[in-house]
Amino acid sequence: MTTNHNHYLDLAFQLAKKNLGKTGLNPTVGSLVVKNNTVISSAVTSINGRPHSEFNALNKVKNISGATLYTTLEPCTHIGKTPPCVNIILKKKIKNVYYAFEDPDIRTFKKAKKFLTSRGIKAKLIKTKKYKNFYKSYFINKKLKIPYISAKIAMSKDYLTINKNKKWITNDKSRKIVHLLRSEHDSIMSTSKSINLDNSLLNCRIEGLNYYKPDLFIIDLNLKLKKKLLLNKILKKRKTYLITKKSNNKKTIFYKKLGYKIILINSLENKQDLFLLYAKIYKLGYSRIFVEAGLNFLNTLLRNKIIKDLYIFISGKKLGKNGKNNGSLKYFKKFLKKKITINLNDDKLYKKEF
Repeated sequence: MTTNHNHYLDLAFQLAKKNLGKTGLNPTVGSLVVKNNTVISSAVTSINGRPHSEFNALNKVKNISGATLYTTLEPCTHIGKTPPCVNIILKKKIKNVYYAFEDPDIRTFKKAKKFLTSRGIKAKLIKTKKYKNFYKSYFINKKLKIPYISAKIAMSKDYLTINKNKKWITNDKSRKIVHLLRSEHDSIMSTSKSINLDNSLLNCRIEGLNYYKPDLFIIDLNLKLKKKLLLNKILKKRKTYLITKKSNNKKTIFYKKLGYKIILINSLENKQDLFLLYAKIYKLGYSRIFVEAGLNFLNTLLRNKIIKDLYIFISGKKLGKNGKNNGSLKYFKKFLKKKITINLNDDKLYKKEF
């Protein structure tokens, strides 16, 4: 029993986290309906972005006149593919609306409060420091019209990124965190070089995620992806894109027959090329990409300031002669400052935000 706004908003953010990376170009939003200091309904934005969380929460219950709505993002006021959420707020005779962020979408930005107040509903922005970065990806989507780019790299205690004898460098606990991070993105990006080396599936092999498979983008400018890969067996169950040069147009026929979708580009040499590629991917409906690739591609993204969140996993073991690097670590060692408090046995996890 409480009237603490931050308490209810905290619960709403916990709901929103559930569908992070699974709502397309719409943000994931959590909503609570509270009456007499009791939560009587709750919901999150639906998979693929519709219906919105406010509709889901308010549509569940009857006779909620005079209740309070808590939502992580300003309720929409515009007509899109669904009616605006302020309509059902009026219909259900909600008394108060509290939200943690204003929606950067210009069709709604700062309009909900004015709309609701003019109709006798109290609406108030309650800012929260705890979740100040929660909609960082959504804000970048709206501002730049490109997906939000996160990346990870694993290295040994002696800073080597390739294990000559085994597929993995870090332990099982670290790998489960990677699977969790994958689940918070709607797509994964890698390179043909990395996939050929590991024969990886890049899915979420963790209990509760039911082998969730974010769609996959593979950088393969010269079409060197191997013909016999585990990935090729599941192409019908997952959208997988090959990004290659336009000059390879005739070579793409084989990969199309396998089930790959083709994205043709002129080059991928500078920041402008990268932005053009990511703008194409954004237009396809992807808002959050998790990059798992080798040092060279990661260095390219870092050098061009494309990555926004970088996760660095450090093994508790050295590789010595059993390890090597195929690129420079000059960007990575200086990022080992912000350690995430989590039990990974001997492994450690660092995060750099840009």
